[in-house]
Order: sequence, then structure tokens, then C-alpha cells
Amino acid sequence: MPDTTDVWVVLVTTDTFESARELARLVVQARHAACVNIVPGITSVYQWEGLLREDAECLLILKTTAARYAALEAAIRAHHPYTTPEILALGSREVSPAYAAWVHQACGTEVTT
Repeated sequence: MPDTTDVWVVLVTTDTFESARELARLVVQARHAACVNIVPGITSVYQWEGLLREDAECLLILKTTAARYAALEAAIRAHHPYTTPEILALGSREVSPAYAAWVHQACGTEVTT
């Protein structure tokens, strides 16, 4: 059984639904992430280059394992439309064992005993 705290949630924003979908498909097909939820229609308010900005974006919620994170981050950086993409990885405190096992299986990091 995999460590249930080894499942990570990664938050990424993109400029369009199409770029979000392309990125999601790429990382799931490569097994860098088990699943990606795309939340369209968010508004981001932030400081950038000394200016207050407000932009429409899509939020990607990616589920991965600690072992796949480096490859996931590299893929995001290589294919993201922004020069400085938001990539925020959150470790889990607890995940249901069955879901954790599925994430590990989908990412190719399952534990064999």
C-alpha cells in the first residue's frame, strides 16, 4: 500500500481553456499526473512588473506523487504559455488509501510488495 501522504496537489494557472486542456492532456498521457481538474473562469488579481493586474485565467488542479513531481514541473515549464508560470505544490496530510493507490498506479509509481 502506498504512503497516503505521498500524493501531492499542484496548482497551475493558464491564460485560456485550450492551453489548460493541452497541458492537462500532456501531463496525464506522460503519467506525470494521475488527474487534472480544469476550472475555467477564474479571475486572478496580482502585482506584475510594478503594476496591479487583473486577468481571466483557468486553474488546473493536478494530482501527482512526490516521485513524479520533478518530471511534472519540468513538463509544465517546457509547455506553459507563461515565462513565469504559477506552479504551487501542496503535500497532503492524508488521502484515502484507495485514491492514493490509484494515483500511484496512474503515475506509474505504485508500490509492489
